[in-house]
Amino acid sequence: MKTITLKADEDFFEKVTLLAKTLNISKSELIREAIREYERNLYKKNVKKRIQKASLKVRKSIENEIRELEATNLDGLSDDEKR
Repeated sequence: MKTITLKADEDFFEKVTLLAKTLNISKSELIREAIREYERNLYKKNVKKRIQKASLKVRKSIENEIRELEATNLDGLSDDEKR
């Protein structure tokens, strides 16, 4: 296993220490889990952005299809010519 050195101010160090003690895990494990959670959140945000982008693309496509369909609705005929 590799070692990472982290410089932290006193307040951050105390928070990490207290949280690790509260969870009954090492500070290293706490930081590893925090990084894994951060990575999961980034992945979820990325998926959400891609879904939103795809949704907008589909919405625009549907709106175009509706406009094209409405344009052909009368087929150039007036009400008198339909009868």
